[in-house]
Amino acid sequence: MIRRKIALIGAGNIGGELAFSAAHLELGDVVLVDIPDKEGVAKGKALDLMQASLITGRDISVTGTSTYAKIGYADVCIVTAGVPRKPGMDREELLSINLKIIREVAANIRQYAPDSFVIVLSNPLDAMVYEMRKVTGFAANRVVGMAGVLDSARMRHFISEAYGCGVQEVNALVLGGHGDSMVPVLRYCTINGIPVSQLLDGKTLDGIVERTRFGGGEIVGLMGTSAFYAPAASAISMAASYLMDRKRLLPCTVYLNGEYGYRGIYLGVPVVIGGGGVEKIIEVELSKDEKALLDKSAAAVQKLIAQAEKL
Repeated sequence: MIRRKIALIGAGNIGGELAFSAAHLELGDVVLVDIPDKEGVAKGKALDLMQASLITGRDISVTGTSTYAKIGYADVCIVTAGVPRKPGMDREELLSINLKIIREVAANIRQYAPDSFVIVLSNPLDAMVYEMRKVTGFAANRVVGMAGVLDSARMRHFISEAYGCGVQEVNALVLGGHGDSMVPVLRYCTINGIPVSQLLDGKTLDGIVERTRFGGGEIVGLMGTSAFYAPAASAISMAASYLMDRKRLLPCTVYLNGEYGYRGIYLGVPVVIGGGGVEKIIEVELSKDEKALLDKSAAAVQKLIAQAEKL
């Protein structure tokens, strides 16, 4: 049986955590890629993880490099390359800088890993994953963005914290773009099947929605850089569902071709990820107010994509 191969483009905080998680779960052999100036970081983290595997008993190979040819025949490519958010910087400000980076990454994935399933984490996410698919030319079911898994996890944490229950009892759903216009849908948020609206008051819920929307900025303000543990865990859950054909229903940023009334953009919605990539897009029922919020979020994404098209 051929061993799986996972290419991680970007060896920063998220890339390192991705490599650790992929190795720890033995999802496959890992190739950690960064620019020539950061090749030492990629090689150093790879060496550290290989030595750790002797202690944890994991049978994996981790390689650090700045040579894209080494991602050849990767089953999954997870992209974190780009400049991280700084305090006071919104995702839109990252666009012009990270767009050039994502185009180079996409061209190399197209050349060396043409059959891979691609998960994009780079910000501004919705525009970056759109550009990834555009440059690679891959089918839409093979290029996705990681956003909803992370945003929903943040909301689950805030709900469990407010109510005082185990986080595993909480389900939450966040739709739309990965930014301030995201749409946490309270009607689909439950604690062990009980709607949160029956358990928490309106003021508390409004606060949770607001904190979810600005959850990334909260962490940037505290640490001075973007989160990395939860984003990495989110991407790994998506990769594992693909590699193991788990067919998990996850909120992800995917290409819409008429679903929810949108066409030609990437937006966060519930999907089923299995061995065929994005195997199904789930259209949940939305109220008039919920749809209006999603329309607003979609418009923000469309504006961002239009800006990217001009650059």
